[in-house]
Amino acid sequence: MTNLPKVEIWSDGACTGNPGPGGWAAILRSGRHEKVLTGGERATTNNRMEITAALEGLRALKEPCQVLIYTDSKYLMQGATEWMPNWKARGWKRKGGVLLNVDLWQALDIELSKHQVSWIWVQGHAGNPMNERADRLAVGAIPK
Repeated sequence: MTNLPKVEIWSDGACTGNPGPGGWAAILRSGRHEKVLTGGERATTNNRMEITAALEGLRALKEPCQVLIYTDSKYLMQGATEWMPNWKARGWKRKGGVLLNVDLWQALDIELSKHQVSWIWVQGHAGNPMNERADRLAVGAIPK
């Protein structure tokens, strides 16, 4: 799997109120190529938008890839890398019961299984140009 195309996904979610209207953005980069994806929902949460950004970025890939996902969401990163195996083992439930955003976590799990994915956490609003750009795009995608 080391000869797979290499792709970076810079993902971010935003919400006005939590819950409230929200937007998401994913910037895909591979070599000189770049694709920007955005979307929004009228009633959502910031966490849903963070998951959706990574999910839609992965869904846009047409073949298996080596993917680096950059996110400023510890919830997204820890959910995908640490918590998901336990949720799956419990039938998509948390130790305390209901798993929020289970629909998105299950869809993300499917997409993650198609690729070789590594996660990189970046501090939000700390001057990283790509993270700042993803944030502007996500905020811009919030329905008015």
